[in-house]
Parts: sequence; C-alpha cells; structure tokens
Amino acid sequence: MKKVWLVTGAAGGLGRCITEAALAQGDYAVATDRDESGLTDYVTRFGASVRTAVLDVRDEPGVRRVMQSAHDAFGRIDVLVNNAGYGEFAPFEQVPSDAFKAMIDVCFLGVVNLTRAALPGMRQQRSGTIINISSLGGRLATAGSASYHAAKWAVGGFTESLAQEVAPFGVRVCAVEPGSMRTNWGKNAGKAIPTLIPEYEESVGKVQTILSSLWGHEKNDPKKVAAAVLELANAPSVPMHLILGKSALEMAAKAEAARQADAEMWRALSESTDVDS
Repeated sequence: MKKVWLVTGAAGGLGRCITEAALAQGDYAVATDRDESGLTDYVTRFGASVRTAVLDVRDEPGVRRVMQSAHDAFGRIDVLVNNAGYGEFAPFEQVPSDAFKAMIDVCFLGVVNLTRAALPGMRQQRSGTIINISSLGGRLATAGSASYHAAKWAVGGFTESLAQEVAPFGVRVCAVEPGSMRTNWGKNAGKAIPTLIPEYEESVGKVQTILSSLWGHEKNDPKKVAAAVLELANAPSVPMHLILGKSALEMAAKAEAARQADAEMWRALSESTDVDS
C-alpha cells in the first residue's frame, strides 16, 4: 500500500531529497517549509500525489491546520519526518538569549509540535513511523554549537522515551543521526560567526578552523541519507537511534569510549553516594 508522508523543511537539502524519493517510489507526500518559493515545483512535477504547505514548525495552530489538511487530502499520515532545522556557530557567551531560544524552538520544539499533532491519528490507525532527523551532534558535542547540541540531545531523549510509550499500538519512532552532509547546512551555520572574544580562540576558534575546511567536503551524501530514511520507513522495525556515515560511527564510538573512561576514573566517587556505601 502506498504510504503518506509529511516532511518538514522540504524546500531544499535533505528534506527535499526525502520528499522526492518518497514521491518517486509512488507514495504520497505533504511537503512543508517556511520558504514557499522552494515548494512551487512539487505539484508541477508530481501532480495529485503531493500537497504543499507553508509552515513554521514553531506555530502550533499552524501545525494543527497542516496536519488536518493532510488528513483531508490523503486520509492519514503514515510517515512523519521532522527534518526542519538549522545550525549556528558561536561561543555560548556570544549567543543572544533570543537566538538560543529560537534554536530550541525550531530544532526541538518543532519536533514536539509536529509529533503532538500526528500522534492521535497514528494511534487510531495503530500504525505509523516518526523519523526525527537529529545529528551526530545529538550524540557528541563540540565547542561553538551549544544551542544546536542542546536541541539535538533533547531530540534524542524525547525520541527514546516516546518510542517506548507508543510501541504497544504500532507506532515506531527513530532519531536519525547523520554525520556531516553535503547540503548548505555548514555554510549557512557559518554565515553569522561573530568576531570571537579572544579567550575563545583556543577552543571555539580551533573548531571553527576545522569546520570551515570541511564545508563542501562533507562525508554524507544527502540522497543516500534519504534512501536510508525510506528503508527505515519500510522496515518491519526501527531502532530508536540510527547513526549514518562511516566517519560518524567512528566519532560516536570514540565519544562513547571517552565517556566510559571518565566513568571508570570517577567510579569510586559515583558509588560513594549510595546509602549503604
């Protein structure tokens, strides 16, 4: 049976790759984005198989309206892909509070808003897949992206808890965690890098140098990431977390090993707080 997809951030990048791949395999899709101009070609190319909607994922009433229109058009949502998001790069001290909040609102609370709107229908049909596009940055962190990492780590915890809640009635939830991808994410994140306070040159400055050389040479192909998302949607079961990319797997393993080494080094203090210690 054909699936019905709803994809946020579908105007470009990974969101477009996922939406186009789903439509190309004969499924239906609702493509949403804040950028209306990036959605105009979908109906021309795919006709009645697609609907488009301008959507800011922070707008809860707007999210509910789009979800209702999707149900009106296709009768259900089988796959929700929470893809909308962006990055930024600056020392935490130099990120204004409104900018930090905006990152959380889009990259985390946007996921919450769409999921809240989709779940009642999925629960009633006793099926559905929610794919939250997170990042390797939801597994490990680097200096200069505190707001981004805070949002993506929140997505991971939200995904893991929700997956356990909804599994009994046939809904699956997965946080997809790709490494760097050849989209414009990195270049866009680097557009507004402030002049660093000198004390941050040693930490954030070094990371900035490394990342600047990476942009345009990222390891992951967004079309292959999209193909992996389609495979997930068609799989009989999904993991709660899925890392994508060889280098991402290696970096995640190193981060886990470093955490385990810290845990062992501090084991005595960790165990000392038990009542019977």
